Amino acid sequence: MSFYRRLRPSGATYFFTVNLARRGDDTLTRHIDLLRHAYRVTMEEHPVHCDAMVILPDHLHAVWTLPPGDADYSLRWRKLKGRFTHWTGLACPASPSKARKREAGLWQRRFWEHVIRDDADHAAHVGYCLWNPVKHGLVAAAEDWPFSSIHRDRRAGVVFDARKAAELAEAGEA
Repeated sequence: MSFYRRLRPSGATYFFTVNLARRGDDTLTRHIDLLRHAYRVTMEEHPVHCDAMVILPDHLHAVWTLPPGDADYSLRWRKLKGRFTHWTGLACPASPSKARKREAGLWQRRFWEHVIRDDADHAAHVGYCLWNPVKHGLVAAAEDWPFSSIHRDRRAGVVFDARKAAELAEAGEA
């Protein structure tokens, strides 16, 4: 059995990548209303500050800051993924291991997380989130993608150079 070590400083800021099991699928954007509802319900129970988030057809990226004294991001992802799966009623062919655990097989079992180290690292990962639809060729400009927190930020008067921050993140300079 694999043992995954995860850093869990309480109240920290994290960057996440969460994938569907079937890459190339459009389930997340096709069922965006159910995903948003699952997110809202989960955040009502277990709040975070969402610094940035982008939903792509088959994966999502998020930068979350957890409350002081709280490091349980896994609980939040488990509930969000479970609710979305239950409410869509979707499943994918599950491996014997997933079938034994009664998993629907819609999501990759785990997710990738990174503890944000400093302001430059934060800016780079927020930029990576916001620039990701452009990187994948879905739109020409980050603000053209409808499923992104960039719209919330722009309404609040926050203007962020997503392209530059994403370039720093990919180059590993931040």
